[in-house]
Amino acid sequence: MTPIKTNQKKVVYHVFTRLFGNTNTTNKPWGTIEENGVGKFVDFTPKALQEIKDLGVTHIWYTGVPHHAVITDYTPYGISNDDPYVVKGRAGSPYAVKDYYQVDPDMAVNPENRLEEFDALINRTHEAGLKVIIDIVPNHVARKYESLNTPQGSIAFGKNDDTSVAYAKHNNFYYIPGEDFKVPEWQNGYQPLGGEEVKTADHNFIESPAKWTGNGSRDAQPDQNDWYETVKINYGVSPDGHKDFDELPEDAGHWDYKKHFEFWEGKEVPASWKQFKDIALFWIAKGVDGFRYDMAEMVPVEFWSYMNAAIKMERPNAFLMAEVYNPQLYREYIFKGKMDYLYDKVELYDTIKHVMQGHGSTDHFAPILKYQEDIEVNMLHFLENHDEQRIASDAFAGAADKGKPAMVVSALISKAPTMIYFGQELGEPALEDLGFGDPTRTSIFDYGSVPSLVRWVNDKNFDGAKSTSEELALRDFYKRLLNFSLENSAIMGEYADIHWHNRQHTEWYNDRVHSFVRWSETDKLIIVTNFDANDTFGFELQLPQDIIQQWKLNDGTYKAIDQLYGEEEAKLTIKEQSGSMRVDIKPLQSFVFRVE
Repeated sequence: MTPIKTNQKKVVYHVFTRLFGNTNTTNKPWGTIEENGVGKFVDFTPKALQEIKDLGVTHIWYTGVPHHAVITDYTPYGISNDDPYVVKGRAGSPYAVKDYYQVDPDMAVNPENRLEEFDALINRTHEAGLKVIIDIVPNHVARKYESLNTPQGSIAFGKNDDTSVAYAKHNNFYYIPGEDFKVPEWQNGYQPLGGEEVKTADHNFIESPAKWTGNGSRDAQPDQNDWYETVKINYGVSPDGHKDFDELPEDAGHWDYKKHFEFWEGKEVPASWKQFKDIALFWIAKGVDGFRYDMAEMVPVEFWSYMNAAIKMERPNAFLMAEVYNPQLYREYIFKGKMDYLYDKVELYDTIKHVMQGHGSTDHFAPILKYQEDIEVNMLHFLENHDEQRIASDAFAGAADKGKPAMVVSALISKAPTMIYFGQELGEPALEDLGFGDPTRTSIFDYGSVPSLVRWVNDKNFDGAKSTSEELALRDFYKRLLNFSLENSAIMGEYADIHWHNRQHTEWYNDRVHSFVRWSETDKLIIVTNFDANDTFGFELQLPQDIIQQWKLNDGTYKAIDQLYGEEEAKLTIKEQSGSMRVDIKPLQSFVFRVE
């Protein structure tokens, strides 16, 4: 096993686990597991994992591992059935967890041994030199949470709740006393399972009293657009907003995780805090290397201080990433909540998406980096994930190649981790309608397969022998870029924007191209990208005086060789502390010039 360097760029391969190895191409809307098939843990063979690592990956995020509510009948294994009226799709949402101490039975060859099969996957992943990340969804659980596997000494959610009151500090859920839960009124012709009736469903789903819904709805009958399949977890915040726990002092953002851990020692915290800490430590003990936290900002930052500090005490190098979509909360959740990484969604992703679509300006990139200067390393970059549209879908960019310049910027502009979504490297457009939800996003709710991935998997050979030439060329681009980001020291070194200088001083340079520099003691990089899908641009790229001074370049001519394909060579001329380099860049082309 090759250890991951502590100062190395981190690259996360985000994979929807039950879709990865499924080579059944039926893809019938609302299809059953027998009709559409399902991927298994064993599909991540040593060969498959080695190919993922060789792509330039350090961590793999197995999405949908914890046991969530499903329609498929697993009663022979002691698992109760779930009603289609409170499950999204036929395979179910991975974010409606039914048992945090067990894994999803769909992905086991033998559901009875499903936890052992996942243990084996953890071991195989580590043997391939990759770290393992799984989901923890702290804000909500499945409507019918039913942990049959809660270890002795831990308590299943809801077991000790006082259901006669709306709120109590140590209740796991919020209640609506005197009212029973009712399923939503279905709108716009929607019918669970497309209208099909299943023999295991009687629709007499009893929840009395009703609980608050996962997104915070306090109605006994939530709306169809609410997260009606889930119930909200209580973290000791009363319905009127009062906090029944100690708050962190202002200077806690400067503390290390050990001091955060000490702060909570001996303090009484809400029961839900302890239960989720136990869950996290259970998986850490199994060899999981980190977590992705769903909708973390819906949970108090004090809880994250408590739990993340406890995790770091056990595993100091644990990889902890989270969804936080309010930029005003970024620093609080990083410094006080002890998060390692947050999604850079509403700033870099949203901005770069507009540029990819042809109606945004690259002028907006540098101000984002400037605003994030103190948290740059903590802002995880991505262009696709399970919540977002595929780049190649018509609703996003309509062509996978439009992601290439964006990927160069996303992967090389900062020290932050890079994340790609399985199939992104093959240009997957997500055209399939599998039931719940719409095409443009690969479905996370239904059984099915991912066509571009099926071709690459090639009957479990994982060699791309059935991939198209376009798919293989795109994968080669990702492989070159991601491995370069891991290997070149400048990517974990210094950054400076040269885009704005060139916008002011360079003829023909425009806001469809972008440029910046990265450097270390041994490497000096000039990165130039063209986001325009139609036009070639030529210009004399200028290197500002302060960069020339920091790089200690004397007057003369320097060779600059592109590091992605090695075919392009430019000349950087330095004269009287002024630098220039002729660049002719084709549509959607990128150069990563290394100054020799």
